[in-house]
Amino acid sequence: MEVKARAPGKIILAGEHAVVHGSTAVAASIGLYTYVSLQVSPSNENDDRLILQLKDTSLEFSWPIGRIKEALSSLGGPFPSTPMSCSSETFNLILAMIEEQNIPEAKTSLASGVSAFLWLYTSILGFKPATVVVTSDLPLGAGLGSSAALCVAFSAALLACSDTVNMDMKQEGWLVFGESELELLNKWAFEGEKIIHGKPSGIDNTVSTYGSAVKHYLDKIQCFSCRNCNMIKFRSGNLTRIMSSMPLKMLITNTKVGRNTKALVAGVSERTLRHSDAMSFVFEAVDSISKELANVIQTPAPDDQSIIAKEEKLEELMEMNQGLLQCMGVSHASIETVLRTTLKYKLVSKLTGAGGGGCVLTLLPTLLSGTIVDKVIAELESCGFQCLIAGIGGNGAEICFSASS
Repeated sequence: MEVKARAPGKIILAGEHAVVHGSTAVAASIGLYTYVSLQVSPSNENDDRLILQLKDTSLEFSWPIGRIKEALSSLGGPFPSTPMSCSSETFNLILAMIEEQNIPEAKTSLASGVSAFLWLYTSILGFKPATVVVTSDLPLGAGLGSSAALCVAFSAALLACSDTVNMDMKQEGWLVFGESELELLNKWAFEGEKIIHGKPSGIDNTVSTYGSAVKHYLDKIQCFSCRNCNMIKFRSGNLTRIMSSMPLKMLITNTKVGRNTKALVAGVSERTLRHSDAMSFVFEAVDSISKELANVIQTPAPDDQSIIAKEEKLEELMEMNQGLLQCMGVSHASIETVLRTTLKYKLVSKLTGAGGGGCVLTLLPTLLSGTIVDKVIAELESCGFQCLIAGIGGNGAEICFSASS
């Protein structure tokens, strides 16, 4: 039996950076996914191996099950129903196993993701031989939640193969987990994110896990099968569902300019110390924009005229948010190039995530012609950028089963 899982990436529609200083932020899942295929192998004492294939980077890792047991058997796993953090001692043991694989120097940044995989795999499934294959629509390190989608997809596939969750393997197509399973899945994905990022906020893995079905996040997550909500509002650790009556489509431009998120966050904090009064007004304005954007999204749009009016308001709010992000000092020449290019076609854009490069969002209005979109994409790609079109607020983690070939 082959198990396939997919988990979406995420964008921040409003409030990045300011959320660190107490403002509201609005996040959403996007229709770009990371896919994980898991096939547990029959036991063969002569050749029991755990194989991980990262197709997009042409890397393959292979460990004898005996080697993994030797390193990690003292953990006493598996313990799929009890998400646990990876200790520094265990992390060092895992890292030693990865270093034995001789990753090319240009791809050593992938080691943290592979470490998260080994921790999740042994914690949830133990020491079973298997082949795991990963592919993704999401560019790495571009602020679209690629690491969270990876951890969510890993966790979904592994839990589906464990005895902890009950899934009907005879059903066809993509299936969603139940409420308690999603909560467990999100906790495991968060543990994977901690291995990759150290101290993540938890918003990326929560958006990827629940997609358009998040009601509230504090001490307990409540998830419903409703597919009408597609945004998440985040403030001081709370996540609340935002209902939407209209689809949103975005052009996501990856500038391919790497950025140091930690340095950018620190830069905003330093600017806040230097100009505390001015920056407090900036953060207050961002908070207002995020709240208004959430309200606009939730306002009913019964006809085309209403949709157009809502899109115009969203454009204005995105434009204002981008101006405030520039005040924070997190824009970049590549981002400004995208802004100028899309403005030529009367389209509004804003950076998403940390800034300093990364990705830019451009709202594609409902009545915008495909010809205009093609022209915008052609011009942006001529600058060396990568362009992706995605629906905003899709499903969260999903699973499907197929007979082994």
